[in-house]
Amino acid sequence: MAKDMTLLWGSSSPPCWRVQIMLEEKQLQGYNQKLLSFEKMEHKSQEVLDINPRGQLPAFKCGKHILNESYAACFFLENQYKSQGNKLIPDSPDAQALMYQRLFEAFTLGQKMVDVVYYNYKVPEEERHDSAVQRNKEALTAELKLWEGYLNKTDCCLAGKEFTLADALIFPIIAFMFHCGLSSERYPALAKYYTSLKDRPSIKATWPPTWKSTSGLDMLKTV
Repeated sequence: MAKDMTLLWGSSSPPCWRVQIMLEEKQLQGYNQKLLSFEKMEHKSQEVLDINPRGQLPAFKCGKHILNESYAACFFLENQYKSQGNKLIPDSPDAQALMYQRLFEAFTLGQKMVDVVYYNYKVPEEERHDSAVQRNKEALTAELKLWEGYLNKTDCCLAGKEFTLADALIFPIIAFMFHCGLSSERYPALAKYYTSLKDRPSIKATWPPTWKSTSGLDMLKTV
């Protein structure tokens, strides 16, 4: 099964990390994989374009099926390997509804994080507008306060006590933010969530290799 899968990925990319976590959770180790460098523009190589014509990572092939969108890949793996590894869609309607709500709500969280991190990182300083920087920061702060409230009402994971698809999809975003300097003091519920899950086997086994050799960043320290 896993030998028929190929994953081209980049370190610290939340979309890539989601797929890696999912493969671990479903006990699909041994797949073909290759770590590529964003800095060297390897995600625009022909090898990637042959699988993902957008020139983005992940580029994921599962047998004859191509699933380059991380949400699509994770849902596909859960549905194809329901009886293998950990079951990540709960049976309880209450937990299932909460799981679906949170995992799709994460699109907003991810976009607001990107608006802050990439505007400050990718846009040349002379082209940045202070008003846009402040507006993006305020929007992310408001969003993070929502998630603080959500996590204050749950037991460990986003949809209750059990690790679900929502956690596999959202943990990489939250981990990325803490790597970028998000304050544990200002966001204690998010920090508790991050700390409680970072040693989970699937997460530990796929921890971004670049994070092991570099210190964290400070792009979100004032959020």
